[in-house]
Amino acid sequence: MSRKCQITKKKVKFGNKRSHALNTTKRKFNINLKKHKFWIKKQKKFIKLKLSTKAMRIINKKGIENVLKNIKI
Repeated sequence: MSRKCQITKKKVKFGNKRSHALNTTKRKFNINLKKHKFWIKKQKKFIKLKLSTKAMRIINKKGIENVLKNIKI
């Protein structure tokens, strides 16, 4: 599975590493991904998601069931 958040759809970005002399080399900006297990009361089961920390904050604010209504997994 790729390095992509299942809720926010964030993914790896590419850019340049710049030295003091302004030389450029390619680099990756990885996102902060975590694997987390959530309990869904209506279905009475756990669901595993690969999330960015921003998505975890969204779930804490809105609730897992509201977030899953808007997103297809």
